[in-house]
Amino acid sequence: MPLFDLPIDELRGYLPDRDEPADFDDFWSRTLAEARQHDLAAEFVPYDLPFATVDVYDVSFAGWGGHRINGWFLVPQGVQGPVPCVMHYIGYSGGRGFPKDHLLWPAAGYAVFVTETRGHGGVNPQSPGTTGDPHGGENPQAPGMMTRGILDPEDYYYRRVFTDAVRAVDAASGHPAVDGSRIIVSGGSQGGGIAQATAVLHPSVKAALIDVPFLTHFRRAVEITGRDPYQELVRFLATRRDGADQVFRTLSYFDGLNFAARGQVPALYSVGLMDDICPPSTVFAAYNHWQGPKEIIVWPWNNHEGGGGFHTEEQLRYLHKLLADG
Repeated sequence: MPLFDLPIDELRGYLPDRDEPADFDDFWSRTLAEARQHDLAAEFVPYDLPFATVDVYDVSFAGWGGHRINGWFLVPQGVQGPVPCVMHYIGYSGGRGFPKDHLLWPAAGYAVFVTETRGHGGVNPQSPGTTGDPHGGENPQAPGMMTRGILDPEDYYYRRVFTDAVRAVDAASGHPAVDGSRIIVSGGSQGGGIAQATAVLHPSVKAALIDVPFLTHFRRAVEITGRDPYQELVRFLATRRDGADQVFRTLSYFDGLNFAARGQVPALYSVGLMDDICPPSTVFAAYNHWQGPKEIIVWPWNNHEGGGGFHTEEQLRYLHKLLADG
């Protein structure tokens, strides 16, 4: 994929206007208050694996609407006192996979809490999921999740997903092995978009690792990329020619730009300049709006895979220094 977006010098200064609904904060305050009316009922069930250095738990808790959300919790064995916890949110279509997939952070001395995305994980046999979405949107939708309930922000799919992510932080914070003052949110693509929102919606989050984030700068994304999942929105709009205003009004409650403008914690972003799934301008738009301490690592020759393992090493170094500095 050639370079197709703005030149890097323009990307670094790209700060588009935001389309923010007047009741954005009230919407999310009310949404989370409603969710917390349900008992969290977090369960950590020991999972039998012959790991010598890591304890594994099969996790579930009550997310949006009291629906059960599943995940994994891994923590280093024999640690003295509570440890920082990395919340990991998953990319589009992926499930929680297997405990072996999440050994990186425990190897570095952190706990990791892997949160499933409701309704995902039924496509990739290498990353199966176990959590459904009992609440479906009422409007017809394009295949995938992007247009489920999109004609009403109250009913939109990502209202449930972002709420689940916040409740996962509640669950992790309550575990005795976790230092609730050192919660880090992380994820790539869809997971990056979820982490970006959760870093704003949950006051206990200390830092955010946001890789090639999806769910950000929707209007520009659908105008310049021909790739899914953003193309789900285009296909929907092609059939609902009179629905664009309502669709983009709904999306404004979930746009990463509006969360980034409220971001206060330290954040490490990444971007691939050849990324035609989450275009570089959409990533830089969020990064440039982020209000707290921030860094971005640019991978000039990469598509949506971004920095891959190279970037993972950068995350480890970044987080180690951040936590060591207090």
